[in-house]
Amino acid sequence: MAVFILDNSIKIEVYFDRLDCEFDDNICMCLVEDCPQEEKVLKADETNIYLTAEQALNLGNALIDAATESLHYCAGE
Repeated sequence: MAVFILDNSIKIEVYFDRLDCEFDDNICMCLVEDCPQEEKVLKADETNIYLTAEQALNLGNALIDAATESLHYCAGE
C-alpha cells in the first residue's frame, strides 16, 4: 500500500517483507522522496524502516487515533 504526502513529494509504502520472515522486524515502511534538494526533509532519497508486527500495529493505531480525534474535533463534536 502506498500513501503520498507533502504534495506527493514523499511516497510511503508499507509491506510485509516475506524474505525477512526469520526476523521479528519484517514489516517495511519505505519512504521515497522525489523533490528538489533544497526542499527535501529526508537525508536520503529512499529510507527503509523495519518494524515488528507489534510496532506496526501501534503505529497504525496511533494514526487511526489521531485521525479520529482530528475528524471529531474539527467537526465540532
